[in-house]
Amino acid sequence: MHNELEKQRRLRFRQLKQWKRLALEYLLITVAILLLVVGVYFFKFPNHFSFGGVTGVAVVLEALLSHSAATYTFIINMVLLVFGFLFLGKDFGLKTVYASVLTSVGLWAMELWFPMAAPLTEQPVLELIFAIFLPALSSAILFNIGASGGGTDILAMILKKYTTFSISAALFLVDFVIVLASCFVFDIQTGLFSLTGLLAKSLVIDNVIESINLCKAFMIVCDEPEPICRYICDELGRSATIYRAEGAYSHHKKTMILTVTKRGQAVQLRNFVRRNQPESFITIFNSSEIIGKGFRGLN
Repeated sequence: MHNELEKQRRLRFRQLKQWKRLALEYLLITVAILLLVVGVYFFKFPNHFSFGGVTGVAVVLEALLSHSAATYTFIINMVLLVFGFLFLGKDFGLKTVYASVLTSVGLWAMELWFPMAAPLTEQPVLELIFAIFLPALSSAILFNIGASGGGTDILAMILKKYTTFSISAALFLVDFVIVLASCFVFDIQTGLFSLTGLLAKSLVIDNVIESINLCKAFMIVCDEPEPICRYICDELGRSATIYRAEGAYSHHKKTMILTVTKRGQAVQLRNFVRRNQPESFITIFNSSEIIGKGFRGLN
């Protein structure tokens, strides 16, 4: 009877943990889409920057046809969602649907609440920076939690399932054609700004993802490992691996502690070791990705 109650308690705990993780993921998706919408509506659309997927197509279509870029973004995203359901079926993620609909609704709401007839400033380079950085930060957050922003990502998922094309090359080619079209629809300056944005976007995404996942790895060579390990486990909530070592010159017996912490915890651990065992030898190095218990899951 006791074992059965314990199993039920553990099951409820796991379910609660899963729901909390799911709620956190959707909160992060919402924040990421908000960043995307602000970057696109306030900085990309008014300047006719046409790099990057669906919103880039919408910018060109707005100049050629009669409706706003937000309207074309909504239409294209809805069409792509239909294609996603048709070609991907159950493999088509709910997170992708949520992000795609939220993007379309968000741009429509911005157009309704904050109509814009001209760019915010007279500094196109400054606005290009925000038009690149905010959507790139949004994409980095989405990629980091295994979500998708919809749009041309749906095309990528379809290509991956039904063809042997290089997805990154195919999407870059589509984006490049859109940028090229902007040179003829608008002017060469707008086209060059769009090309700059296209080339810079992927670099910013990679750097932001690396910064989000950045951790600090420690190798601590000391004489008394117990206080340090106790601090790591009890105060920082981390664990460590202990190795028995020997000094190459003195041949004194040493202990090497290997542990990984978040960036904020790294300062605490470094200060603790320096304060309590100043004779210890500490090596600290950056790690862009840690996979395992307490960090990122293997999936």
